[in-house]
Amino acid sequence: MNLLLLREVVTLALDTLRVNKLRSVLTVLGVVIGITAIVGMTSLIRGFDQSLRDSIRSLGPNTIFVAKFSGVSIAAGRNFADLMRRPNLTVDDARAIQKLAPAVQTVDVWLGATGDVQERVYYSGNRTKLLNIIGATEEYANLSFVKMVAGRMFTAPEVEHKRKVVVLGDTPYQVLFARSGLDPVGKKVRIGVGEYIVVGVLDKRPSIGNLGTQQDDFVVIPQSTHQSLFGTQARRVFRGQNGSAMIAVLPYETATRDQALAQAEEIMRIRHGLKLDEPDDFDVVTQDAALKVWDQVSQATFLGLVVISSIALMVGGIGVMAIMTISVTERTREIGVRKALGARRREILLQFLTEAVVLTLVGGLLGIGLGAAIGVTVHTATGFPISLPWWSFALGLGFSAAVGIFFGMVPAVRAARLDPIEALRYE
Repeated sequence: MNLLLLREVVTLALDTLRVNKLRSVLTVLGVVIGITAIVGMTSLIRGFDQSLRDSIRSLGPNTIFVAKFSGVSIAAGRNFADLMRRPNLTVDDARAIQKLAPAVQTVDVWLGATGDVQERVYYSGNRTKLLNIIGATEEYANLSFVKMVAGRMFTAPEVEHKRKVVVLGDTPYQVLFARSGLDPVGKKVRIGVGEYIVVGVLDKRPSIGNLGTQQDDFVVIPQSTHQSLFGTQARRVFRGQNGSAMIAVLPYETATRDQALAQAEEIMRIRHGLKLDEPDDFDVVTQDAALKVWDQVSQATFLGLVVISSIALMVGGIGVMAIMTISVTERTREIGVRKALGARRREILLQFLTEAVVLTLVGGLLGIGLGAAIGVTVHTATGFPISLPWWSFALGLGFSAAVGIFFGMVPAVRAARLDPIEALRYE
């Protein structure tokens, strides 16, 4: 097909759209919906995906977390009731890893990190909502990779002597001090029934999807203080069991992460009395493992998006097939005239196939515009991160063109096979 004929065919297709506006809109509506879903949801899913990956990466590539259970076990299909029956991790477990694992440089133990101990924080007549009370060592800021924006982290002697000192997360800092322009360092705040001296303030943690998912709703106190003051409360929350600790492990620079992981796992198995053929009754999680779990979730989500969008595109494709079949019937005499003047089957086939593709491409362009607009609107209104890569636009156009070719082929072949004599006689 030469360029002149191609331009003529495209012009005829656009004239068909313009003359039969309502019919054309209804024809491409399914394509528009499908492409809108692909582009709009891809922008939101990729934005959320990148935000979550940044949050996971903020924990550091070499940090190892030992926990009672995690998303890794849940993603593997483990029974949640069995996971809850696992033994709790303790401060003694963390001390054993620190003492017995030669590849491990730093160990921190986090009590209350899962939200089992919550209290309000009070200062000068103001109070916060319920916040997580985390007990940790002086290594908390280093192992959690959260920067200090004011003051300092509490020291090893303060941990050892159970001092009532506290480091504020961003939420209590904003509520109690930032609004008044006060420097919190050195001030006394009340947590529950006890008074604590503020020694530092932590920076904001990365927010997954900019949703403000309460990631800064916490304060950190020495783990020894946490044990002595909140042990009873933790037992009450867990119905007779102490709340399980989370252990953060960082290997020496001269050792590999895998070495430290293997040593920590071996020590925990010995402490829990596990036999060689028994599985771990705890989780050892790294950045890579967390990213692998998220990859499985995001792939399933994207697959679901493709399936839903494909249904809409199929509906749109059926509409294109119907409208092109009607168009062939309405233009039977025109086809007869063209064939009588020398048009070959291939040219008739390409003419109607091109018209179908033009129809779906118009729907694809509208869908891309609507999908991008939805993503930008959500981002502007909520701050939710979006990503609009060029390939999502190319994917949308490719899908719409494929729909036009696939569903336009039957009416195009029917038009190409019409007998010119019978077509000229058609009324």
